Amino acid sequence: MVKGISLVNPFVSFGSKLHILTAITFLFFVFLLNVPAVSAESGPVVTSIGLNGNKKIGEETILAKMKSKAGAPFSKNAVQEDIKKLYGIGYFDDVRVEIESFEGGIKLTFNFTEKPTIASIDFQGNEKVETKDLKDKITITAGAIASIPLITDNTEKLISYYHSEGYWLVKVIPITREISQDTVALTFQISEGQKVLIKNIVIEGNKALSKKEIKKVMKTKEGGLFSFITGSGVYQSEQIRVDLERIRDMYLNHGFIYAAISEPELTLSPEKKKLTLKISISEGEQYKIGEMKVAGNTVFTNEEILKNVKSATGQVFDRGKLKNDIDSILDLYTEKGYAMADVNPLVDVNTKDEAANITLSVTEGSIFRIGRIDIAGNTKTYDKVVRREIRLDEGDVYNKKLLKRSYQRINNLNFFESVDISPQPRSEEKLIDLNVKVKEKLTGMLSIGGGYSSVDKFMVMGEITQANLFGKGLYLRFKADLSARRKNYNLSLRDPWFMDKPVSASFSIYNEFYEYPDYDKKATGGSVGFGKEFSEYVGGDITYNIENVDITKVSDSASSVIKDQEGRKLTSSISPSIWRDTRDNYIDTTSGSRNALYSQLAGLGGSNYFYKGLVDSIWYFPVIWDMTFSVRGRFGYANGYNGKELPLYERFYVGGINTVRGLGFGEGGPIDSSGEKLGGNKELLFNAEYIFPIEKEIRLKGVLFFDYGRAFDNGENIALSKMRYTAGAGFRWMSPLGPLRLEWGFNLKPEENESRQKLEFSIGGIF
Repeated sequence: MVKGISLVNPFVSFGSKLHILTAITFLFFVFLLNVPAVSAESGPVVTSIGLNGNKKIGEETILAKMKSKAGAPFSKNAVQEDIKKLYGIGYFDDVRVEIESFEGGIKLTFNFTEKPTIASIDFQGNEKVETKDLKDKITITAGAIASIPLITDNTEKLISYYHSEGYWLVKVIPITREISQDTVALTFQISEGQKVLIKNIVIEGNKALSKKEIKKVMKTKEGGLFSFITGSGVYQSEQIRVDLERIRDMYLNHGFIYAAISEPELTLSPEKKKLTLKISISEGEQYKIGEMKVAGNTVFTNEEILKNVKSATGQVFDRGKLKNDIDSILDLYTEKGYAMADVNPLVDVNTKDEAANITLSVTEGSIFRIGRIDIAGNTKTYDKVVRREIRLDEGDVYNKKLLKRSYQRINNLNFFESVDISPQPRSEEKLIDLNVKVKEKLTGMLSIGGGYSSVDKFMVMGEITQANLFGKGLYLRFKADLSARRKNYNLSLRDPWFMDKPVSASFSIYNEFYEYPDYDKKATGGSVGFGKEFSEYVGGDITYNIENVDITKVSDSASSVIKDQEGRKLTSSISPSIWRDTRDNYIDTTSGSRNALYSQLAGLGGSNYFYKGLVDSIWYFPVIWDMTFSVRGRFGYANGYNGKELPLYERFYVGGINTVRGLGFGEGGPIDSSGEKLGGNKELLFNAEYIFPIEKEIRLKGVLFFDYGRAFDNGENIALSKMRYTAGAGFRWMSPLGPLRLEWGFNLKPEENESRQKLEFSIGGIF
């Protein structure tokens, strides 16, 4: 069996003094025992108490801890207790008492030899653990008293830390070296030994649940090839306590009410290189739910309450499900203003029938209303910008669901590092004040970048964004992309509450030039749009767009589709859209969905006539351990009318970080004989992602993905056999410059002249 090793040196430098002091103390007690006991009426009185040798602790502190008092009768028992108490302070190596006659009574003189002060703390022998990490684990500091219990306690702290890092053979010996009469140097002499990892976790006594199921809920894992990266195989006493509770909870969730989990047993292998961790389980009998009742309810009927409960008679008792049922009942009450409602589950276990009868005892309380709503921490943002996102007003009936939604909406502004809404009840007045506390973050962003590609050659990119202009929630953005083949300038402004009304307004202008292999495109345009939320999760907008496009320098080898687009054309269009968005967080989504229908109709003047529609649906599902699974589907269709073709620049191009990763722009669609990507008038896309946390503190996540899709041209039917599919992995980081994506896509079935893989990068938006 392996146990914590705690070897404490008996303080070599001043340990020999302890034997002398012990002898002196013993003689003193012999002297006291020869003093006859006296009563309060006849005994001598303590006329004076003197203190000598106390430098670090004041006289008042010492006298306050003593029973012996000047003017009180002398008592040898009181003196004995005083010595014991003064030793207990921890400041003294020796306490001696002199007794002498004085002014018709007795004078007590306490002579102290104080413990030395620790002048310095050092570590020797630590090679695998840095000194700064060891210093962080101890509570003793230079200037502290050289107390044996204090030094021993910190020795144990160092040993525990080494154990948590896998060094189970460590030895830590504290050594003190006298520097002067009043000071010592403390050195922790460390022998680290080799790292010992858990190589085998043994589960015994389990019958109903498999070893695999039990090990899965444990964070303590067996060591493996990559333990140096994952940290698996290390035994940590605090973590194993949590693991035992998780195992216990799992059994409770499977009806084993009286399951017992043993203390873990650790065994070190003979060669002292491996640990075996054994956990013994006594499962007991499995219990089912017997009678299910509700008591104390007057606001809702039994049927209304039980309708929100998933636990039912005959089911296996599941404590986790029961907790969720209680939360559902509380949500039912708190959405009606009963802010102080409580549900106490009374479980009556019938061992004979192996049944657990459950009574949900409800304490309803009273209806509460919203009192004051105070906003703090917004040094830049106007109060009204925050207040208009709160779904409750002063005087409204308290509603927990709307409170949660208020938090989501304020957080989704993306103006604040943190958002906290604290309900403060005023029970006598039946009011709840809402204290909204936010912490501002920088909402302006300046980013400049550059690069090189085989298509664009050298590139320079710059963007200036202010997401909270003047603290009023206005969004301003200017973006420029410059390269040997491309020039693009874009300026946009959006006001989410135009003229302080719940209507958004947006405005943008742009100018772009792009030199394609078979033609050049120059475009100038702008747009004006308005939007409105129709309900909490549903909204829509309508935008008018005008764009002047000039297609020039069409090569002789270009396809007829490109040649037909040559010349200057004006597009005047209107774009209505509608959406339903229930995502919990727009930037870092873990649950909810967004479903949208976009459309565009061109032909309100101008020379282009076409219509375009896109259905886009994305869903997020929380899994376990802060992991998220998401699926997305998109279908788009466009075509010309009134005798006009669909413009080249309005077609669907599939390939790239926002459609099918691992394919180049337009590779997932029609391509002419010269290799020019033509795009299609139809597209069908599916994306699946599994997102998992890597480092929560910096909000770094990993992603595994599978993409499936293609664009199809006129005369082409959508055929699954022609769909392109890719897979890959990447990183998502909520960086100071905005959401950052780095994703590596693998082309699972590359066609001629296509690469097998593609590394792509973007900042500023989430897929």
